[in-house]
Amino acid sequence: MTSRMQSPHTTCPGCQEEVFLDELVGGKCPLCGCSLEDFDESFGEYEGILDRSDLSWLIFNYFVFKKFVDLGVPPHQIMEFVTTYEQNTDKPPEEWTKTEFVLEIPMSAWDKIKPKHCMKCKKLFFRGGKKSIRGDMRRTNLTVLYSCDQC
Repeated sequence: MTSRMQSPHTTCPGCQEEVFLDELVGGKCPLCGCSLEDFDESFGEYEGILDRSDLSWLIFNYFVFKKFVDLGVPPHQIMEFVTTYEQNTDKPPEEWTKTEFVLEIPMSAWDKIKPKHCMKCKKLFFRGGKKSIRGDMRRTNLTVLYSCDQC
């Protein structure tokens, strides 16, 4: 039912009832027969909204978003990364420069107590700090990094 509510619809000027544009009969309201030619022309605008390439980008963005949310990355960081990545793909693949990423994730209970090496100063620390993941969109592996509070 929710997908039905999102389909293009309008209010008929004759009977004032809500009419879905895919239910029009010859450009007329199926309830009262009032002509909706001006609305029928605007229906063509909805056909080109989702192109095949747009659909593949939607699916790609969904799975990237889901993967990072499952890892604990804040949604705002994911959206910034996806936006940067999408702007980068307007160029040929040889010129892509922003395929690498570093995103902050929350520490688990075990991470909070185990000894960690800072990725910047290489010092050993036990408390505090931040956990992040580093990766590249061209590869599948992720590297977990820690940084201390001083860095």
